[in-house]
Amino acid sequence: MVETQRWQAIPTQLDLAEFEQFVLPHLSIGSRGPAPKLSLYKIFNYILKILYLGCQWKELPIHKDGEGQPETHDTRIDRIWRRWVDNGCMDAIFAGSVSRLHEDGRLATAVIHGDGTTTAAKKGRR
Repeated sequence: MVETQRWQAIPTQLDLAEFEQFVLPHLSIGSRGPAPKLSLYKIFNYILKILYLGCQWKELPIHKDGEGQPETHDTRIDRIWRRWVDNGCMDAIFAGSVSRLHEDGRLATAVIHGDGTTTAAKKGRR
């Protein structure tokens, strides 16, 4: 069996250096209320995990703390995710990552895959 290359896999977790380089500059940080107990790095990795798994928020496997309690609640992660989407952070992360990969010469544009779900179809014979 052929071993999958890391660059071919769907990322379910970023390391801290990747997070700081590609994600952190584009995140909005709330100015009101208490600061999150979890780092933005951990919260973002939880979001990557749920996007990969496609499960309900309440089914997200959240790590336990030293006392056996979940380190956060799924609704907190959901709330932060919604704020980031509403603020355009996720679009900025995508655009910034693609731009950075292009600048570094690591973006292969020889093959572009499109699924056609947003392609307008012509009506009629022409």
